[in-house]
Amino acid sequence: MPEAQEILLKYWKHDSFRPLQKEIIDSILDGQDTFALLPTGGGKSICFQVPSLMKEGICLVVSPLIALMKDQVANLQKRNIKAIALTGGIHTEEIIDLLDNCQYGNYKFLYLSPERLQSDWILERIKNLPINLIAIDEAHCVSQWGHDFRPAYLKISELKKYFPKIPFLALTATATPRVIEDIKTELGLKSPVLFQQSFERKNIAYMVFEVEDKLYRVEQILKKNPQPSIIYVRNRKSCLNMSTQLQSLGFSATYYHGGLSSKEKDKNMQLWMSEKAQVIVATNAFGMGIDKDNVKTVIHTQLPENLENYYQESGRAGRNGEKAYSVLLFNNSDATQTEQQFLNVLPDKKFLKTMYVKLCNYFQIAYGEGLDDSFSFKLNHFCGKYDFPTLKTYNALQFLNQQGIITMSQEFSEKITLQFLIESKEVIRYMSLNPNDEEIILAILRTYPGVYEMKTPFNLSLIAKKSQHTEEQVVAVLEKLKEKEIIEYKSKNNDATILFNEVREDDLTINRVSKYLEKQNKLKEEQLLSVLH
Repeated sequence: MPEAQEILLKYWKHDSFRPLQKEIIDSILDGQDTFALLPTGGGKSICFQVPSLMKEGICLVVSPLIALMKDQVANLQKRNIKAIALTGGIHTEEIIDLLDNCQYGNYKFLYLSPERLQSDWILERIKNLPINLIAIDEAHCVSQWGHDFRPAYLKISELKKYFPKIPFLALTATATPRVIEDIKTELGLKSPVLFQQSFERKNIAYMVFEVEDKLYRVEQILKKNPQPSIIYVRNRKSCLNMSTQLQSLGFSATYYHGGLSSKEKDKNMQLWMSEKAQVIVATNAFGMGIDKDNVKTVIHTQLPENLENYYQESGRAGRNGEKAYSVLLFNNSDATQTEQQFLNVLPDKKFLKTMYVKLCNYFQIAYGEGLDDSFSFKLNHFCGKYDFPTLKTYNALQFLNQQGIITMSQEFSEKITLQFLIESKEVIRYMSLNPNDEEIILAILRTYPGVYEMKTPFNLSLIAKKSQHTEEQVVAVLEKLKEKEIIEYKSKNNDATILFNEVREDDLTINRVSKYLEKQNKLKEEQLLSVLH
């Protein structure tokens, strides 16, 4: 078995570990259940990635954060490490292919959400995988006393029955003593070794300024510190406005928020990561899993929702250990605006029930039906139809997602349908004359045999993978076929995809989870008050 240091140097080009990483890795290699309480930027992922690479088999990583899973899988793949993630919006056929790859393709990491473990057939497939380690990220989600309780996390302990000799690693950056004990119990950890790092970031200078002209102060800070910076703003409109204003002042700036398409997010992120843009202006959709250690300054232009978020976001500065700055700018009107933004948009039980019933009606789901039904979703259209406030509705949907009643994939996406308009012999003739298009067309025909008879939903990433081409190359062929009137091809943009994990039961569904809603709202009020006072 290779040494941990060798793995770190080979794949990450580092010759030394951060504090507690080596001790956590050694505990896992000794077969011990392990609990790691590390601050944001403490290098939690290394703690399970290195020991898994040292052993035969695959590491199962449970995480609630889709963006984080995608980031980590992309980072592993860049290092030529085989990793996949079962995120939302993946068709059953593709999940089967991915799990086959895990079983027979020498993959090292399988990332999935806790909700995936509620699917019995997926659990059956996982039981047969050569698991060498089970890592539970954001482990505080298993605790009803945590600030982000997700009932689906309670299912994780079942994995202990199937893998009694495999070590569990629980990871979190935030847990009170009560939550720590809850995590140990609910995950079924056996005499876990606890590693807890100080949350003090001595290299970060925390500063708070009361200012009326925030843009002027931001300009002064960025001129003084020209290294990479993050500016957090409250909403998407402010995101674009601040980025545009900074560009007009001569700064290289880009922006990032949840409403951008995947391509726009990747493009803007790469501009900042490669330092072609000094500044990235972002909402709190940005930051999870960002592997950039030389951020000099993190600026908040509005009061945060809670101290935990503020600590995590400001902690993205100075991960290289060098002097860095966290700056909070506020003025007299901020407290009122913050209270209105965060407290007035918390859904109560009555609103949650009304919204859930309308959501089911919107998709024409009858009472007792809807299990495993998936739909494309546009939030603004839904809210407009029923005259719901957008933010309150979004928070209600997030709560249903958190409770596992629905799975909401918030990726900006395209819904594509296509149908061949000519007979199969004509398609064969076209392929013989256009051999460069043949692999893509064959992949479509093999995957969707009914594509001659009807308009067929089309998974772009699946066809790209099966034909071993990029998504851009597949789209180019589709456009060409459409132009030649060989296919009818339509794409429609959506905010999200919603998958119903339970049958519709109205009162029964909402009554079951309403106590968690009340507890969550109370906790959020307390957290906001701790910021304001």
